[in-house]
Amino acid sequence: MKLIILDRDGVINYDSEQFIKSPDEWRPIPGSLEAIALLNRWGWRAVVASNQSGVGRGLFDMDTLNAIHDKMLKSLAQVGGRIDAIFFCPHPADSTCNCRKPKPGLLIDIRERFHVDLTNVPIVGDSLRDLQAAEAVGGLPYLVLTGKGAKTQKDPQLPPQTLVFDDLASVAAHLIS
Repeated sequence: MKLIILDRDGVINYDSEQFIKSPDEWRPIPGSLEAIALLNRWGWRAVVASNQSGVGRGLFDMDTLNAIHDKMLKSLAQVGGRIDAIFFCPHPADSTCNCRKPKPGLLIDIRERFHVDLTNVPIVGDSLRDLQAAEAVGGLPYLVLTGKGAKTQKDPQLPPQTLVFDDLASVAAHLIS
């Protein structure tokens, strides 16, 4: 199985310092939905792994998060793409849970659900915590320069095997070439 794991905010859609708190605030980054659809056509399964601490902070509830994800999935379907599963951590940043990236809990859940070894699986994010979680499970950290990516690229803690791309469309072009 060809599997790619994607962070959501800053990779698929524009991020916000105030969180994406409603479907109206969810806006795809140009080319990101088409990139997922392209990967799907080439036999890739796409899974989202996202920290969503806005739930734990009380900024939005689960119904709103589901509505945001519904908008994302419907927008993706309109360009012929799909996401096979969405995994998220609802806990606030100060939580001691194992699912909040950079901890590997979400990725371990994906590994177990899909019965797949994550060694060398591309795990795409725009923040250091995404890349550290990828490294923790033996995945390949892919940094996109959208979202917080340009700032993250300058971080001295960047995992040494990190591959850097302009955006998700560039990742998709690389993976199918």
